[in-house]
Amino acid sequence: MSTEPTTQPTILDAWNEPDGAVARGTVILVPGRGETAAEYQRFGRRIAAENWKVRLVALDLDDAEPSRTAVEKLLADETLPAPKALVGVDAGATWVARIANAVGADAAVIAGAATTDSSQVGDWQAELDARSACPVHRGVLDADTSFARGALNQALPAEWAVAVAPALPTLVIHGDADPLTPLAQAVAPYASADNAVVKVVHGGRHDVLNDATHRAVAATLVLFLESLRLGGDLPAIVSDLTGARR
Repeated sequence: MSTEPTTQPTILDAWNEPDGAVARGTVILVPGRGETAAEYQRFGRRIAAENWKVRLVALDLDDAEPSRTAVEKLLADETLPAPKALVGVDAGATWVARIANAVGADAAVIAGAATTDSSQVGDWQAELDARSACPVHRGVLDADTSFARGALNQALPAEWAVAVAPALPTLVIHGDADPLTPLAQAVAPYASADNAVVKVVHGGRHDVLNDATHRAVAATLVLFLESLRLGGDLPAIVSDLTGARR
């Protein structure tokens, strides 16, 4: 659970680097529709273990201003180290893409983005299947009494219909088996952007940070963050030797 208390109700949870370690930067995570802090305990601990501070900010689709205020305070907080990356999931991803430039983030991560015409889900079993194939995460969803079942059917604000691609270093992660937002639709705004890195999770469903491939996705995110530390042009840290066999 949280490693430090917070008095801001919009900030749901926080994870810090291990004792004695030096934080390498800050991740501000905005979850998707229906989600609570319970769904991101595993993710928060994992990214914090890599010496990145993590802060979880709630998003209310009916009134996003408190969320924006919380994000701006975190970005301005000099006790939180740079670079500072906004990471959004589902509706949170769509919102992060829209505000990242204006609030002064150093980077954006768009994970399993939703759109105003994303498909809807049926019963609870259908929602579980749409969200994740990870049995552990499905168990967390099933056990979380605060989780809003059926929230994936909540419509995004109409003004979000036009996709926005941030003009800053951006990582897009999307599953090719996402039944809610088709891959081509989700990545189209970023496909030709020089500042965007687009990664496809093979077999990935909608909750891409918490799907069966969550380890590989987290590793992809950490590699992006570490590259961001070297510069906004995202220089390669590890690359293939030209002509070498794979």
